[in-house]
Amino acid sequence: MLSDLLPNDKSPNPLLTRQIVDQICQFIQERHLAVGEKIPTEFELAQLFRVGRGTIREAVKLLISRNILEIRRGKGTFVCENPGVVDDPFGFIYQENKIQLVADLIRIRYILEPEIAALAAEHATSEEINRMKNMADAIEILAQENRDFSDDDIALHTLIATCSRNMVMPNLIPVIHFGIDLYNHSVEKYETLKALSFHMVIINAIEAHSPEDARIAMQEHLEYNRKNVHRPLNSRSSGKIPPGSPGHPDC
Repeated sequence: MLSDLLPNDKSPNPLLTRQIVDQICQFIQERHLAVGEKIPTEFELAQLFRVGRGTIREAVKLLISRNILEIRRGKGTFVCENPGVVDDPFGFIYQENKIQLVADLIRIRYILEPEIAALAAEHATSEEINRMKNMADAIEILAQENRDFSDDDIALHTLIATCSRNMVMPNLIPVIHFGIDLYNHSVEKYETLKALSFHMVIINAIEAHSPEDARIAMQEHLEYNRKNVHRPLNSRSSGKIPPGSPGHPDC
């Protein structure tokens, strides 16, 4: 049998496994396999790289753990969306003090996102800007209806980062995403609507191709978020709306 001609590696060599991981990644790049495309079977890969199926199996496990490949039962192994990018690379979900985590993530976002917005103002196309506007409108409608808009909010920030035309930015998105999602679940509705109002200010600055205005608008957006995160928790839990906030009797 052909399988008898392949190396037998019931106990795969870790060094060899890492080499095969690199070779599979190179294979995906050289063959220009797109997101969702199927890679060769375990047996075919063993033939291609002249190693045992055990080594291939271990290499595929590593690639799955890195979010490069995914197994679909009964169908095979496929290239993941956003290969190599994981949702929570730093294990934030295991942090107990979520309010402090949100505050710290906003500090990191304050370093990154104003420059992302400035770059987007330099490079965004009219089509991309129109998409931003549509996304911002959809997010506000969802927020008004008390519906979850986290995925839409993440998509908008992702688009702004993509418009920076910096290849590193998409790899920073998982950290930014986590911060957005935590923030959206830690504030009251009136705070959320005010925070969302900054979206159009940012988008207008990007449309005007004004990097400095886009940078300032994003800074103001994040500064508002930061202040709300640091506001005492008991004022949130009391259900009272502070003076000056939308919905307060004095407004």
